[in-house]
Amino acid sequence: MRHCSVQVRGLLTREELERYNALMEVGAYLESQTRYDLVYTVQHEVDILILPAIERLKEKSRQRDRDTEAYLMSKQHTSGEAADTGTEDV
Repeated sequence: MRHCSVQVRGLLTREELERYNALMEVGAYLESQTRYDLVYTVQHEVDILILPAIERLKEKSRQRDRDTEAYLMSKQHTSGEAADTGTEDV
């Protein structure tokens, strides 16, 4: 069984996390019984379960990019005003 990343696990809701842990436990048991045909199905369920958390992680990344862009624009705007008034931003 493949685990998802720590970042994705951190964004799972309590219900999703409980289901994730249960599926991983079932998958580990099936692997110990060499029932890889069933492990595939459980892994597929895990992959579907974590999709919303992956989207939340992507949105956090997009928001961070927007915040960085806004900061850089305000910084550029501030330094532009300083150049207009003849003072320098230290």
